[in-house]
Amino acid sequence: MEAATTTFIGSSFGISRPAKSVARSAFLATNGQDFHYSSVSYSKPSHRRVAYGSKRCMGVRASLSSSSDSSGSIASIAPLQLESPVGQFLSQILISHPHLVPAAVEQQLEQLQTDRDAEKQKEEPSATSTDLVLYRKIAEVKAIERRKTLEEILYALVVQKFMDANVSLISTMASSSTDPSGGVDTRPSQDEKLERLHSPEAYDMIQNHLALILGNRMGDSTAVVQINKLRAGQVYAASVMYGYFLKRVDQRFQLEKTMKILPNAVDEGETDIHKVVSSHPEAFSDGISHGGFGHGLKASRLRNYVMSFDGETLQRYATIRSKEAVSLIEKHTEALFGRPEIVIALQGTIDSSKDELVKISFGGLKRLVLEAVTFGSFLWDVESYVDSRYHFVLN
Repeated sequence: MEAATTTFIGSSFGISRPAKSVARSAFLATNGQDFHYSSVSYSKPSHRRVAYGSKRCMGVRASLSSSSDSSGSIASIAPLQLESPVGQFLSQILISHPHLVPAAVEQQLEQLQTDRDAEKQKEEPSATSTDLVLYRKIAEVKAIERRKTLEEILYALVVQKFMDANVSLISTMASSSTDPSGGVDTRPSQDEKLERLHSPEAYDMIQNHLALILGNRMGDSTAVVQINKLRAGQVYAASVMYGYFLKRVDQRFQLEKTMKILPNAVDEGETDIHKVVSSHPEAFSDGISHGGFGHGLKASRLRNYVMSFDGETLQRYATIRSKEAVSLIEKHTEALFGRPEIVIALQGTIDSSKDELVKISFGGLKRLVLEAVTFGSFLWDVESYVDSRYHFVLN
C-alpha cells in the first residue's frame, strides 16, 4: 500500500506542487505556506488523487432509528453515515454503549485478520484462465470491503474519543433562515475542552494556525464573515491534516523531552515568524485575515523543534500514512459540508459562485478549526492503535 502525502494547492482539483515542496507545504502554521487550500494525493504520481469536492457526498449523519435507540429518539453523533455491516454495528454501540467501542473494535480486527490470513492461504486455481480471473476479481472485491470496514472502524474510534472528551462533533453545516451559520454559532463553546486535549506545546502551534486563518480578528469572536462552503471545507480538511501532522511530531517531541535529548536549537533564540510569513498572501478574499496576516503569531519550542528536521524527516512527518486515513478525511469533510456546486471556467479556474454561502462568526470559525485539528490528532492516535492490531500502514 502506497503512502499518501498531504499537498496543499490552489484549487480543489489536484493541481499539486513539485514533490520537493510537499513537506514544507504540510506545515501550514509552522512555516506559513499555503495552508488554506487543500488536496490529498498519493505519493506515486500514477495513482489517483482525491480532493475535497471531487467526489459525491458520502453520507449525512450516523444515527439509528428510534426502535434501535433505547431513549426512543434519533441520536446524531457525527456527520458521516457508516455503511458497512461492521460500521452500522459500531454506530449502534456508539449510541447505546460508547465505552464498549474499543472492545467491539478488537473483536472486529481479530476477524479481519482471520479473514486476511485465510485469503493468503488460498491457492490460485490453475485450471482455466476464466477461473483465475474470477478468483482474482473476488479477492479484489473482498479487499475493497475490508478497506471500507477498516475506514469505518477508524471513524468510530475517532468519534468515540470525542465522546470520551465530552465534545460533540458538528453534525452538519446546512444553513437556514433562522441559523445562517449552519448551527455552529448556536452551539455552546467547547474551546476549553478542545484545548485540554493537546499538549501546551502543540496548542501553541494550534494558536499560530488559528492566527494565520483569522488574522487580527482572532479576538473578535462576534464579528461575522460570509464564506462559501467550498472554502470552509478546504480550511476544515487542511486543519484535519495539520492536526494529524502536529500530533505526529508532538509525540516525538514529548518523548525526546522526557529523555532529555532535545536538540540544542529548540531552546536557542526564537525565529522571527513575521519574517517567515511576510510574503504569504492573505488567507481569503472574503473577509478573513484582511490586513492582519501574521497577527498574534508566536514562536514556540515545538515549532523550533520541527524546523530542526532535515528534509527527509520533514517529508516523512508530512505524510498521511494510509489510504484509509486519506479517504476518511475526504468523506468526513464532504459529509459535514456537502458537495459544493463548482464548475471549471474557460480559463481553467474554479467557479464556485453557485456554492452555498454561510454566515459565521469568527468564534464559530475558531470552533470549526479547533474541531478539525483535534479530529486529525485523534486520527493519528487511532490509526496507530489499529495498525498495532491489524497491520495496514507501511511507513
